[in-house]
Amino acid sequence: MRLMNRRFGPPDLGAGAGQEQELARPVRNPFVHDLRFTPLQKAKIAIMTLTLFPIRLFFAAFMMLLAWPFAFIAVMSRTEKDLEMPMTWWNRFLDLSLKVIMRTMWFAGGFHWVTVKGQQALPAEAPILTLAPHSSYFDAIPVTMTMASIVMKAESKDIPVWGTLINFIRPVFVSRSDQDSRKKTVEEIRRRAHSNGKWPQVMIFPEGTCTNRSCLITFKPGAFIPGVPVQPVVLRYPNKMDTITWTWQGPGALEILWLSLCQFHNFVEIEFLPIYTPSEEEKRNPALYANNVRRVMAKALGVSVTDYTFEDCQLALAEGQLRLPSDTSLLEFARLVRSLGPKPKKLEKELDKFSESAKQRKGEKINLNEFAAYLNVPVTDKLEDLFALFDENEEGAIDLREYVVALSVVCRPSKTLDTIQLAFKMYQSEYSKTIVEEDLAVILKTALGVSELNVTDLFRAIDEEEKGKITYDDFDRFAERNPHFAEDYLYLDQTDLETCLDSPSATASNGFCTDFTPEDMEELQTHPAEKKLN
Repeated sequence: MRLMNRRFGPPDLGAGAGQEQELARPVRNPFVHDLRFTPLQKAKIAIMTLTLFPIRLFFAAFMMLLAWPFAFIAVMSRTEKDLEMPMTWWNRFLDLSLKVIMRTMWFAGGFHWVTVKGQQALPAEAPILTLAPHSSYFDAIPVTMTMASIVMKAESKDIPVWGTLINFIRPVFVSRSDQDSRKKTVEEIRRRAHSNGKWPQVMIFPEGTCTNRSCLITFKPGAFIPGVPVQPVVLRYPNKMDTITWTWQGPGALEILWLSLCQFHNFVEIEFLPIYTPSEEEKRNPALYANNVRRVMAKALGVSVTDYTFEDCQLALAEGQLRLPSDTSLLEFARLVRSLGPKPKKLEKELDKFSESAKQRKGEKINLNEFAAYLNVPVTDKLEDLFALFDENEEGAIDLREYVVALSVVCRPSKTLDTIQLAFKMYQSEYSKTIVEEDLAVILKTALGVSELNVTDLFRAIDEEEKGKITYDDFDRFAERNPHFAEDYLYLDQTDLETCLDSPSATASNGFCTDFTPEDMEELQTHPAEKKLN
């Protein structure tokens, strides 16, 4: 598989709602943050670590602890009925006190001033605030400034100190252990949104995960299901050194905190855009509504949009023996596969059938029309893009086996050896059940989604008897003895992967990643056009 050099241009952001838009592939992987420093910057960080960092950390922690009794008193003194009543002078005092304390905490952390553009709408005008791009836990700044409710994992309320502060802003909790929780979450958001301003605004991060702000990924539909006006809010961190961004591949949470507190000043801009009132068509179709709001926010930010999703982030970070490099084209492959029909998880059941069909062709290449017939889909621009990923020499023909290998990775990213075994079955000779170095190179290049890969050292290490060919059993035994063979033999020259190998797991908790997407969304809708598009 080759990396595509063609890029779509920015979408026509001036197009009317509901019109088809051209999506832009991000110039870089939106789930990766590669942070590097010059020797001078490293020296400054070292000095700040010994001087300013411990002072800032102490004061920030102190202000959070100071906020706790105010939040505790407010939470304990109010009833469920009080939540929908106008705030008393006492509640206003507690609310203002917490805002001042939390603002002081951010000040202590280096956010000396926060640039605010536009004006926040009233809850009755826009019950929901949609905030993007979501790139850091510092995105909590607008939450503490507005004291808007947010959608949180139910487990967050049990965190000491933090849980009490979360409870104060009357969040909407979603529980992963409750099968009906996601449906209840949507219903609760709908109920608050239609309360005519009695409830505080709900602030939702519709991307559902952190990115590096290079683009806006697919918005999840939860904020748009109620069909009420929303106010888009965009965030910018115009810092020369980006120590703010916390993505799944890159510096971890504690490292980001340390580096950010070591900066003399951290810039942040919050812009409240005009209220977006949905059309009747958008009210019936939350996915369309979400897409059009995203386009407005992308225009304000000056970035492109792409229909990469949180699932693509999970693909990029799947735990397997072949960790995907940051520039993998498999993210693009997954996006295109999704756009053509069933989700990869559903295609997993078809892998054996696909592989057997590809094996029977014995490497004979097929053209675009034959590929369309193989997938049982019409020839479209998206199919052409998918085809181009495998048409390495632009000769108008591809090897189906490469498609099946890539599909296997996308369908089961954590099961590396299962993919390799499937590939061996397609590429091995019929009698000796072996493959040669060239075959291994094609398999691993496709499985990693890269255009170039040197597998000579790896092949020689596996081929201990120097036969010039290996079996899957040879590969399996070698992988068992050398569980880190990818780093030892394949990634030696790939500096982009250094950060990824030490990054936190994709399952790491991010308190402000409102990552719910109602899986039972279709049950809440009555119009066929309202089904999820992603």
